[in-house]
Amino acid sequence: MTNLSTTLPRRLDPAKFRDPATTAKGERRAVVAFGGLRTLWVNTGTLCNITCRNCYIESSPRNDALVYISAAEVATALDEAAALAAPIEEVGFTGGEPFLNRDLPAMLRDAMGRGLRALVLTNAMKPMTNYAQALLALREDFGPLLTLRVSLDHFEPALHDLERGEGTFAKTLEGLGWLAENGFQIHVAGRAGFGAGDEAAMRDGYAALFAAHRIPVDAADPVALMLFPEMDAGIDVPEITEACWDILRKSPDSMMCASSRMLVKRRGADRPAFVACTLLPYDPGFEMGSTVAEAARPVALNHPHCAKFCVLGGAACSR
Repeated sequence: MTNLSTTLPRRLDPAKFRDPATTAKGERRAVVAFGGLRTLWVNTGTLCNITCRNCYIESSPRNDALVYISAAEVATALDEAAALAAPIEEVGFTGGEPFLNRDLPAMLRDAMGRGLRALVLTNAMKPMTNYAQALLALREDFGPLLTLRVSLDHFEPALHDLERGEGTFAKTLEGLGWLAENGFQIHVAGRAGFGAGDEAAMRDGYAALFAAHRIPVDAADPVALMLFPEMDAGIDVPEITEACWDILRKSPDSMMCASSRMLVKRRGADRPAFVACTLLPYDPGFEMGSTVAEAARPVALNHPHCAKFCVLGGAACSR
């Protein structure tokens, strides 16, 4: 009989990640100081055209816990950042599926019209291709300021479809092909360790897929092809203490929350709010206020995603 204790991941100790100041062992928890807003993330809304099996934000055709944010609300945040002389360089748009928000083209034009880079996270399916003419106009006007990062969980169709639904691989690949044929700057997001093989094998598999379909993405480039760690807040992971920075030879300045915040609009709210990062849209402990100035404060790494995804996984959502 298989010993399940050796094959199943250990569940998270309920004593962990409870106190923002100290760990379960009583050590001082790591805190990331805010070094200035360089990337503003915008959650365009949690509605999506598909339902994935393992979506950390629980996007679906029915989940509108985060409602559609408007172009005017995003412009207000960008205006405030400019007034504060924030060193902002990039605006990232995530969801849900951003192209379901009808204001997305206007938001993109506003951001790039200010000289900022724009990054859109998309599944490249019908919601995106519905805006083909608007995208072509944006590419013509702003060129390399616009990047589309397409979610392709695996280079094998069956494994991608296992997560995102039957037939989604083919539809996403069709959207990728359209972007490639029309000269857009493309990145791809996959999942590290999803299916068999190590990272090198994963990158080789993606490289073969890209070559076969003439997708101009360098699979060896960790930015062009981002392989994200699996996200399960119920799996055990070490808490990050102040001592971990030296032990791991990492700097808190390299963490996502040192230079970025995400703007969200909750269902029923009068105005948008800022949260510490893209991974924690629902946890009230990571809500930072309703203005850029209020959001410019330190973040205690008091969540399993902080440890597994950012510190130990080494992942980041922007460049």
